[in-house]
Amino acid sequence: MAKTAARKDTRGLTNEQVLSAYRNMVTSRKTEDKCAIILRQSKGGTFQISGPGHEAALTAASMVFRAGKDWSICHYRDLTFVLGLGVTTEEIFTGFMAREGDPASGSRQMPSHFGHKKHRIISKSSCVGTQWLQAAGRAHGAKLDGEDEVVYVSGGDAGCAQGEFHEGLNWATIHKCPVLFHVEDNGYGISTHHSQERAQPVEQWVKGYANLGIFPCDGLDLFASYEAFKQAHEWCSKGKGPAIVVSQVVRLWGHSSSDNRKLYMTEKQIEEESRKDPIAKLRQWIVANGLADEDELVALEEQIKAEIDAAAERAEERPHPDPSTAARHVYYEGDDNAVIHAPVAEPKTTGERLPLIEAINHALHEEFERDEHLVCWGQDVQDGKGGVFGATKGLSTRFGTDRVFNSPLAEATIIGTALGYSYKPGRKAVVEIQFGDYIFPAMMQVVNEVATARYRSNNNWPAPMVIRVPVGGYIQGAMYHSQCIEGLFASRPGLRIAMPSNAADAKGLLKAAIRGEDPVLFMECKNLYRQERCKSPEPDKDYVLPFGRGRVLREGTDVTLVTWGNTVMISEDAARSLEDKISVEVIDLRTILPWDQELVFKSVAKTNRCLVVHEDTLTMGFGAEISARIMEQAFESLDAPVKRVAALDSFCPYAKPLENAVLPQKAGVIAAIEELVKW
Repeated sequence: MAKTAARKDTRGLTNEQVLSAYRNMVTSRKTEDKCAIILRQSKGGTFQISGPGHEAALTAASMVFRAGKDWSICHYRDLTFVLGLGVTTEEIFTGFMAREGDPASGSRQMPSHFGHKKHRIISKSSCVGTQWLQAAGRAHGAKLDGEDEVVYVSGGDAGCAQGEFHEGLNWATIHKCPVLFHVEDNGYGISTHHSQERAQPVEQWVKGYANLGIFPCDGLDLFASYEAFKQAHEWCSKGKGPAIVVSQVVRLWGHSSSDNRKLYMTEKQIEEESRKDPIAKLRQWIVANGLADEDELVALEEQIKAEIDAAAERAEERPHPDPSTAARHVYYEGDDNAVIHAPVAEPKTTGERLPLIEAINHALHEEFERDEHLVCWGQDVQDGKGGVFGATKGLSTRFGTDRVFNSPLAEATIIGTALGYSYKPGRKAVVEIQFGDYIFPAMMQVVNEVATARYRSNNNWPAPMVIRVPVGGYIQGAMYHSQCIEGLFASRPGLRIAMPSNAADAKGLLKAAIRGEDPVLFMECKNLYRQERCKSPEPDKDYVLPFGRGRVLREGTDVTLVTWGNTVMISEDAARSLEDKISVEVIDLRTILPWDQELVFKSVAKTNRCLVVHEDTLTMGFGAEISARIMEQAFESLDAPVKRVAALDSFCPYAKPLENAVLPQKAGVIAAIEELVKW
């Protein structure tokens, strides 16, 4: 093969490169064919999502991107691309049949969720549209590091209807990030035709973004695709900003193995698309231009099929994953995780009492000085505002606006880009969501992306970032500036959650969060920011308070009262009011993921009664979880049912009398304690 041939219209590709590209495309197609057979044979794979028709564009992209140097977050149709980067067919079959050794996810995710640490392919989730922001964040990190790296991110044209596609473009164009967006436009979102997704082609849709290189191409033509990707990659690597390649492709199979195209396409439409097969097109070009003859290509295709069959057999021989590992890598498992295993010691203090908000600010300053790779962004975090509550005051002045700067007013942007930045080992974002009430546009990024990053990649792509978020009421913030949200997030494995009640704890816990190896939701009760009673002598810069270590605020013998956050002071006041007749032991949990079960169970064994007090609503508040655990694991210690005091199952109103009626108050805590001791 690789005979002397005309070089017309090859866009600079050599004969060897063209033949190598053809091999990659055929390998991808025959791998898809083999997966379809394995699926019918029930050998482990139960679902297939495929990319026949996308092979030319994806092969061209893989010829431009540099495996192990550039980064990739791939669309589920990108088998051809990852094969071109160096992922082996045996590795693909290992994941498809859910065997031990799958480099993408350890067989934790469905097939086609590509990932490979060696090749810098970041494990993709199933969520449509979340990848764009993460790629923009990773590219921003590469730019800050001064590295010659470009990030590849891809998705289907239907997924561009997601708002996060435009948020990703917005971030990338603002900061001129070296990220290449690849939109694989096959005209369908499962069964939905593109005419119902948007009113114009994607390449016209994005023309309003400055600093964006736009490179549409015929994705069925290897040479046109190669030229588009080469130009787009050069655009990014030369610092011009992000680029977008919109490749016009076809989807020769259904959306997935569960999809029947005949339900929404006519026989004529299917036949027309089949005639556009990019492999057949390149095959004809190779023969017509003398790079190989028909017999040589048949021999090559037979060789590829034999190699694929052998790879599938080797993968099938691999053992199934050990069931005992099913829950591994939800969190970091090493002993050097500061968020859990930091030494516990009383802090050395300066003697000067400072408010909780200043303790947070000082912790940020000290940690940003300690670690030059920490970054922070969020709404209004930059000086002169320095955060709406002043938590980030002075950071951008001291450490520069490359590291500390204002984000667009878009919560998913803040979290998604921070996750992308934090994928690189040694890099961590400490970002701010201005109010807990407004974190919900980022819900997908937090619960399906941040929380799952380590687990879904089988420990290959953890992202131990920190999300600071002011929460809670008692400030007449009404229903949109008073929400207490820990219960919503506490049900999600993979996250750590803190809610400190005083300045010293806030500083120590925030340092643990920043130095730790797990993603943290650091919830700050804004009502406590400047409360006199929440002031503490300032711990020194080396003080780190690990999560999961509660504190006994008052010792007692009659009732154990478990609380955290805003209700700590209320609980202390109630206990103090009853001290002449009822001895109440008050425990401040400090963190709820994890929470100090040992401390609580030990106290309940002494008092035989327990009251849980928290600001969140009674229904589905975290107190329900604590109550259930006590019932299950400490039932024999109880002389009475576990009781709870929490917010009413209502929204938080504005008028002070109404707010007081909804949120827990001292009188309600006293009444609950008195009722409890009657048992």
